[in-house]
Amino acid sequence: MNLIVNGERQFLEAATLAELLAALEYEGEWLATAVNGDLVHREDRADASLKEGDRIEILSPMQGG
Repeated sequence: MNLIVNGERQFLEAATLAELLAALEYEGEWLATAVNGDLVHREDRADASLKEGDRIEILSPMQGG
């Protein structure tokens, strides 16, 4: 399905936000996620269904100085 992930259109097969994160190889406890502007908590990602055209934002902490 066509999704917009962090501002870029991508074709991905993922039924839930948790599946999308696994497909994109995102890991870790410190991710922040939103679907269509709504925050999705870590414990809710497996139940967060995705549909054609959804906008997903994935933020992860950056290291540096």
